[in-house]
Amino acid sequence: MDPRKFILRETLFLILGQVLCIAAMIGVFALLGHLDYKVILGGIIGGILAVGNFFFMAIVSDAAADKAKEQDVKTGSAFMKTSYRMRLVVLGVLLFVFAKSGHCNILALACPLFFVFPIIMVIEFFRKAGGTKA
Repeated sequence: MDPRKFILRETLFLILGQVLCIAAMIGVFALLGHLDYKVILGGIIGGILAVGNFFFMAIVSDAAADKAKEQDVKTGSAFMKTSYRMRLVVLGVLLFVFAKSGHCNILALACPLFFVFPIIMVIEFFRKAGGTKA
């Protein structure tokens, strides 16, 4: 499978998983009596940041793998490290800005970032045995 199609497909699965997890998180906030617009806005923004982080990580990983295929492993590795640091800084700054704005619940903003790993585990669990792996 074409790596671009694979990245888009995995990102779409991640978006679906994020929507389900954020809906469940909002449900928990509602059951606890703490639901307001800040929770919903924080969940939406956190989900967008989590999916964006995953998407850019996948794009950079694909580019680094292409560099490694060209026998330029050192450049690919440096590219991955630089990308990781930049994504971490941008994510941290955006989280700080949204948290300090007062329009987002901090817990609802941060939770979607932690939903990514379990979502990926579920995607991998249900992947067909002959499916393409990146």
